[in-house]
Amino acid sequence: MIGNKRNTQDLLKKVRKIEIKTRGLSNQIFSGEYHSAFKGRGMAFSEVREYQLGDEIRTIDWNVTARFNHPYVKVFEEEREMTVMLLVDMSGSKNFGTKKQTKQDLVTEICAVLAFSAIQNNDKVGVIFFSDQIEKFIPPKKGKSHILMIIRELIDFQPEHRGTDINEALRYFSLAIKKRCTAFLMSDFLADDFFDTMKITNKKHDLVAVQLYDEREMELPNVGLVQMKDAESDQLKWFDTSSAKNRMVYKTEAIKKQAQIADQIRKSGVDHVKIATHQSYIQPLMNLFKRRESRR
Repeated sequence: MIGNKRNTQDLLKKVRKIEIKTRGLSNQIFSGEYHSAFKGRGMAFSEVREYQLGDEIRTIDWNVTARFNHPYVKVFEEEREMTVMLLVDMSGSKNFGTKKQTKQDLVTEICAVLAFSAIQNNDKVGVIFFSDQIEKFIPPKKGKSHILMIIRELIDFQPEHRGTDINEALRYFSLAIKKRCTAFLMSDFLADDFFDTMKITNKKHDLVAVQLYDEREMELPNVGLVQMKDAESDQLKWFDTSSAKNRMVYKTEAIKKQAQIADQIRKSGVDHVKIATHQSYIQPLMNLFKRRESRR
């Protein structure tokens, strides 16, 4: 009983620590940039009116036009409120991190910053935790207490599975959220081909790919013979890092893989940002927001 109480107190301390840091960043840095980058991208149907010279043909409501034998167009207005969904990869590789923090620590702070920025703009926030199956769905809601519950889950939630299925996550998301929304897909994207599903999802929703990585996934130090374990399959293998040739092969393959992921995400038409576990996430997110704002 005492142990459970201590664990709860430790969890609340962690939540409070993350709240103080990320809420401050949201207030001071991200809120205005977030608003500029994401507000007004959704358009909601308002009414129909008679066609006027200069109206776009694609806005014609053909059903109403046929009924009245006169052209009518649909009028849309900018949505004042958005729904923001956080799609969080909870597979085994989330626990990897060699310097400052793990990928899971990093994704928790990024999600918290985005969530606080969203509620400042009166947006709803929801979460889908996924591995190679859907682990948990938190429906979108507003309010600080809801965001604190999300942070608590990000810190403490333990998935049942260790694999990764991004296709399943995107399919579930599209079924669960009918109305167009902005979604941040948080993953290292070390998974089987999912780019076609990503492209389809991005046509219905505004999808942003946030890629998390650790520098040791890109380049290994010279530390002799080491046993490496796949975080998702638990497969073990030995690797001789004292060999310069081995280290170069590892680095070349890692760079090639990362380039392929970035190229496929770009071809899917999805915004993409890479953030390393040893770096600050502030500048990469600011660059993402500014890129989006410049295209509006």
